[in-house]
Amino acid sequence: MKVLVTGGAGFIGSHYVRRLLAGDYPAFEGAEVVVLDKLTYAGNTENLAEVADDPRLRLVRGDIRDPEPLAELMPGTDVVVHFAAESHVDRSITAGADFVLTNVVGTENLLRAALSAGVTKFVHVSTDEVYGSIDEGSWSEDHPLEPNSPYSASKAGSDLLARAYHRTHELPVCVTRCSNNYGPYQHPEKMIPLFVTNLLDGEKVPLYGDGGNIRDWLHVADHCRGIQLVAESGEPGEVYNIGGGTELTNAELTAELLEAVGADWSMVRPVTDRKGHDRRYSLRYDKISTELGYRPTVSLEEGLAETVRWYRRNRAWWQPLKYA
Repeated sequence: MKVLVTGGAGFIGSHYVRRLLAGDYPAFEGAEVVVLDKLTYAGNTENLAEVADDPRLRLVRGDIRDPEPLAELMPGTDVVVHFAAESHVDRSITAGADFVLTNVVGTENLLRAALSAGVTKFVHVSTDEVYGSIDEGSWSEDHPLEPNSPYSASKAGSDLLARAYHRTHELPVCVTRCSNNYGPYQHPEKMIPLFVTNLLDGEKVPLYGDGGNIRDWLHVADHCRGIQLVAESGEPGEVYNIGGGTELTNAELTAELLEAVGADWSMVRPVTDRKGHDRRYSLRYDKISTELGYRPTVSLEEGLAETVRWYRRNRAWWQPLKYA
């Protein structure tokens, strides 16, 4: 079996690759793993250091916006797991074109190459942000797409392309939509590692607006287990939400992080709210639970404690990224 993992040197993709090669996903035991990654600021070869010597792993530096490397890598591929994306909302607000080119055009290039190569499963990894914002209740997979940022709009476009390739060409595509991820190896531009590393350096943390925005938090290990279930048994053409089941306001999460690092509220610096900041995200994930047996296993308490420990112990990893 050959598995092509795009964005496999990034935060979530590298976790998936490490766990696959460690034998956590028995259905893919012995698989050859090809990682295609542009190695931008968010991609880091150190994320794959613990598996770098595994003969089953091949790391290729390349851009999904360029069809040429895809035409070379895709033949013989059985499964594509597509993580590669521009993913930071704040960056999309100031420079949206790169998000369209990578997330939309790049995904179309991948889908076309996969179709030509006869790939047997294509998992397109997406986000709950495509649904917009929800005041009450939770989104199911059939909720209309109402993205509010250039990032989420580009991901919604890529989701629809994936759907179109299944409907038009019968490419066996599944789409996953996750809630907010956290865990080791996350780039320090994201909220949890930004706050933890700031506090470790004695710097204040920037809290948007009134701190009342609500997110559902999902440990990267649970997310990747959900993705693997879809890769193995997901029904082509279907969408699967993957949630963590723990909703917190940003202020509540900030309080958890302050406690974990041993700081107090004097280390919080209120800042002007993000443009178009979605108020609340909330996913229903009973579909993947019922059909594929998914359930989150890492509690927020356990996951945050582990994450804070990791950043304490791995300053040599995050400091060059944060202060580049």
